[in-house]
Amino acid sequence: MRLTQSMCTIAECAEGCPAPPAARPRLVKIAVVGGSGVGKTALVVRFLTRRFIGDYERNAGNLYSRHIQIDGETLAIQVQDTPGVQIHEHSLDCNEQLNRCIRWADALVIVFSITDYKSYELLSHLYQHVRQLHPGSSVPVVIVANKADLLHVKEVEPQHGLQLANVLGCAFYEVSVSENYNDVFSAFHVLCREVSKQQTSSTPERRRTSLIPRPKSPNMQNLKRRFKQALSAKVRTVTSV
Repeated sequence: MRLTQSMCTIAECAEGCPAPPAARPRLVKIAVVGGSGVGKTALVVRFLTRRFIGDYERNAGNLYSRHIQIDGETLAIQVQDTPGVQIHEHSLDCNEQLNRCIRWADALVIVFSITDYKSYELLSHLYQHVRQLHPGSSVPVVIVANKADLLHVKEVEPQHGLQLANVLGCAFYEVSVSENYNDVFSAFHVLCREVSKQQTSSTPERRRTSLIPRPKSPNMQNLKRRFKQALSAKVRTVTSV
């Protein structure tokens, strides 16, 4: 699988990245959100490079990219890493940069750590915030419980994350970014597949709609019926003569 990687902010990518070839693959944009220290950057880098790096500098909101095969089609995947979110006076402390990232995304990964109960409490708040920024949209969301290998310091039972994901109608993955690449890949793969389905189903639908014949005018149908009746009458008259 061919891997390409770049790091820049959304604005930099829009303004300064070189133009891709004419026959470019379809683009799928994914934002990764969650509390501080839950392993968002490690999750993204693990997906992109298959490698685990334990220490990272403070999140700068980098944008990463990769080409991936989904159901035989090559997709251009962009993954936006985001700074950690906190709850302030019972509401999310989200800046406009994070809101832009969420609005930009075709799909989202909401991450929490099983070793941090506060990050788990953020889940429903973040989910509702995503739906507010995507009103009327069926943007796919996956919930990822990270650090599954640290059972000796866990604060959240695995089934609690699964139960909440079921209530919210999201796919759920419990992963260890440090130990298991396959689970990380599966979480992103299901999002890419869902977005790909939405993109491919919307265009054919518009095409089918445009090909539906316009209903015939009732007046025109009536005229044709009367014309046929008149012809039949003339045939009967000629035959009788």
